[in-house]
Amino acid sequence: MKVGIVVPYSWSFWGAVIEHAELQAAALRALGVETRTLIGNDPPGQFTRVLHPRVGRHGSPPADVIPVGRSVIVPANGSLPNIILSPRAVGRLRRALTQERFDVVHVHEPMTPVPGIAALAMAESPIVATFHASGKLGWMRLATPMWGFLAERIDHRIAVSEAARDAAARWLSGEYEVVPNGVLIPPHADAGKRQHQIVFAGRQERRKGLQVLLQAWPEIHRRTGARLRVIGADPLAVRLLLSRFRISQEGIDILGFLAQDEFTAELLAGKALVAPSLGGESFGMVLTRAFGCATPVVASDISGYRDVASPEVGCLVPPGDRSALAQTVVDLLADEPRRQLLGEAARRVAQERYSWDGIARRLLEIYVRVTGLPATEEQRDDAVSAAS
Repeated sequence: MKVGIVVPYSWSFWGAVIEHAELQAAALRALGVETRTLIGNDPPGQFTRVLHPRVGRHGSPPADVIPVGRSVIVPANGSLPNIILSPRAVGRLRRALTQERFDVVHVHEPMTPVPGIAALAMAESPIVATFHASGKLGWMRLATPMWGFLAERIDHRIAVSEAARDAAARWLSGEYEVVPNGVLIPPHADAGKRQHQIVFAGRQERRKGLQVLLQAWPEIHRRTGARLRVIGADPLAVRLLLSRFRISQEGIDILGFLAQDEFTAELLAGKALVAPSLGGESFGMVLTRAFGCATPVVASDISGYRDVASPEVGCLVPPGDRSALAQTVVDLLADEPRRQLLGEAARRVAQERYSWDGIARRLLEIYVRVTGLPATEEQRDDAVSAAS
C-alpha cells in the first residue's frame, strides 16, 4: 500500500502537526507501508528570513518528502502557523498525486488551504482526513460556504481528541473516529537520576503561556535553585519577554529549536515539563512527549490538556495563575519520591495509549477499510496468487 500524507504547513518550521505527520510516516513504513509526505518547505535564505521571523530547521527535507511550496504566516486560532497559500502549490500537488498514484491520501487539517482543499478536490484515491484544531475555529465561518462541500470527498474522518472532534463537527457534521496523536517513546527512560532543571517547550506565542512561567520563575528559582530550559521559542523573543517583565535571565537556558534527539535528551534529563498554555490546545502532544520520557508535567487546567494529564502523571493549575504555577512546581521538586512515581506512571500511560506502533496499526486498518486493498505488498502478492 502507498499512502500520501498531505500537510498544509511548512516542513521548515516545527509544530505538532508536522511532528505528528513525520512520526506517522515512520511508523507506517515500519509496517511495510510506502509513504510520501506532501508539505511546504522554506529553504534557509534571505527570502525566508523576510517572510518568517522565527528560526526554522536547517537542511533539506528527507527523500520521502515532496515539497509543494513556500509558506506564509497566517494568524489562526490564537497561533501563527506557516501555511502554504501559493497558487503554484496546486499544480505541484496535482503532479505529485498523478505521478505517485497513491492508494490512499491522508490529509491533515483538510479545510486548510492550499494543500488541504486541493487534495480534497483533486485526489482520485480514497481520502482519510485528520482534524487537529480545537476551539471556535472562527476562520471556518469563511471556509465552510466556500469549500466546505469538499468535505463530502472524505471517506473517513479522524479527530485527535474529543475537543478536536467537537470543534470540527460544529462546522462539518458527520462521524469522526478519535485517534490520539502518537508520541515518540525512547527505548529507555529512568524517572530518577535527573538534573535539577525543568523544561518548557513551545513556540513564542501568547497562548503557550511562556510569559506566565517567566513571571513565576524568580520565585521558583529562589525556592528551588533549579534551572529552566526553554526550548522551541525564538531566543530573541524570549529575551524580549524577560526585558519587558524586568526578569533576570539567572537560571534560564534559552535553547531555541532542537532536533528530535536533542529534545528527547532534554526531556530525559529534566525533572518536569511545565506547560502553562492559556488555551486553544486540542491535544497535549507536548505532554505525552514528556510522558514517553518518564517526565511528569505541570500543566494548565485547560481543554486538551485536561484529557491527557490525569493526577497520576502530573499536576494541573489554573491557566494564567503564576502564583499557583510557582507553588505547584516548587512542591513537585521538593517531593522527589512523588515526582519519580508520577514519571513512572506517565511512561506507562504513554506506552499503553500513545505508542505509534499501536496507532499506526489503527491507521492501517482504516486504510484497508476505505481502499479494500491488502495492507502490505506481500499480502497483495498473496491475494493475486490466490486469485490466479
